[in-house]
Amino acid sequence: MTSGESILDVENISKSFGGVQAISNVSLTLNKGDIVGIIGPNGAGKTTLVNLISGFLRPDTGVIRFKKRRISGQPPHRIANSGLVRTFQVMRPYHSLPAYKNLIIPLNSTRVKKMRAGKLGDLDAVAIDILEDIGFERDARVPYKAAGTLPLGYLKRLELARCIALKPDLILCDEIFSGLSMSEITSLIPLLEKLQMSGITLMMVEHRLRELFKLAGRVVVINFGEKIADGPPEAVMARDDVKAAYMGTEKTK
Repeated sequence: MTSGESILDVENISKSFGGVQAISNVSLTLNKGDIVGIIGPNGAGKTTLVNLISGFLRPDTGVIRFKKRRISGQPPHRIANSGLVRTFQVMRPYHSLPAYKNLIIPLNSTRVKKMRAGKLGDLDAVAIDILEDIGFERDARVPYKAAGTLPLGYLKRLELARCIALKPDLILCDEIFSGLSMSEITSLIPLLEKLQMSGITLMMVEHRLRELFKLAGRVVVINFGEKIADGPPEAVMARDDVKAAYMGTEKTK
């Protein structure tokens, strides 16, 4: 599914907090159509990497390019409007609004307006259609319930739906499987595959390795802020340095 053409280029980025190096000289490339996993032990720097790419942090050094254009240092809303969006480990819905109303803001973005040539139609109907496509049951009236009342599985899907509403080229998924049951993950995997089939590139930070490896053709291992491995899952997980850094804290079988 990958095109071989890069969509994201991270070049030698570093970030420290109070003298502690969170990310150190990390480089990676994602090609269009890739599903790439970012793995490593707790505290390795994975979410910091996502925050740097999505604009929630500025790198101390290095350059990040999205679709060949430099985005490092740009604010998150500008990066999102360029087509690079992300989910959050701790979901951030508008709790008091119905689930479908959480999609109205991204549907009103300059990116979506431009792509639709200003012809948006009934935004409520568009929002509900997106939620239905991602597993909300219209007939059960789940899209109309306040987001703050939804269980975790629906909140994870709502995070993803808000990304989809922006018509993205690349989605950064920060532990989207975390806290979900096996049945919930099993039902979510085909939706992620469908996104890839539609041309969306996915970068997934994940601790659920067995489930991640069903999707990702390539994984990048981060440890103590440094990239220590990059390649096919089986080859990467067979490496001694990865076993030493990672497999002592996560079981894959």
